[in-house]
Amino acid sequence: MPLFMDRHFSENPTREAIELAHKKDLDIQDKYGVKFVTYWFDEMRGTTFCLVEAEDESVIRRVHEEAHGDIPGEIIPVDADIVKLFLGRIADPVASEPHETTEIDSAFRIIMFTDLAGSTAMTTELGDKKSMHLLRIHNVITRDAIKAHEGREIKHTGDGFMVSFTSADEAVKCAKSIQDAFKEHNQNKPEQSMHVRIGLSAGEPVEENNDLFGSSVQMASRVCDATESDQILVVDLVKQSCSNSQFQFREFGKKMFKGFNEPTQVYQVI
Repeated sequence: MPLFMDRHFSENPTREAIELAHKKDLDIQDKYGVKFVTYWFDEMRGTTFCLVEAEDESVIRRVHEEAHGDIPGEIIPVDADIVKLFLGRIADPVASEPHETTEIDSAFRIIMFTDLAGSTAMTTELGDKKSMHLLRIHNVITRDAIKAHEGREIKHTGDGFMVSFTSADEAVKCAKSIQDAFKEHNQNKPEQSMHVRIGLSAGEPVEENNDLFGSSVQMASRVCDATESDQILVVDLVKQSCSNSQFQFREFGKKMFKGFNEPTQVYQVI
């Protein structure tokens, strides 16, 4: 059965109210032949996202309308594997201890793109064998930092990565760790010097373009493209989501990115 994710927005919602609404959906799901798999709730942003197995979008709307009247604004088809990569689960969270209640997490994510600068020229200059050796080193350095900072690798692009984080602080720490690791590598082995560009954006999974984290992914990619070697750039939402007072950001100006109608304020992590 097809899998969908929907988005609800509520003013001043509570966890108890959202949990009750989810239970009401579960109570009548068999009547409509659907399965409410799990949900995510963000109290600060007032958003709830439901993951549902259903024949089509109209059935999901009918269940919500009968159960509690909160009809979703958007519904998009999704792939279970991709949802798990971005959000970390496709089922309700499991309590670590018996009789312990679990807290539903937010679906808000930080998206990071990394790119090995000059990788095409590197292949031309060094040849396939040597360049592949450097790419393997690049992959190990980057993946070690991603793992250390609780990132989820969404995609390996050949000369870079797309990564999802639940924490803006961990995402920025990861980006800094990657740049520090390459700086150390380049000092120790200047003949194998590599330089990385990193861009970060943030957002929620369901938007109006029928693509999971569509504009957030596109923005992170565009921001990465706008960086220079050894640089980290972030959008304002990432900066505002950070709680670590030790982070320092420098205004990098407003940029017009392809696919976006308004200029985007960008900051450099220093």
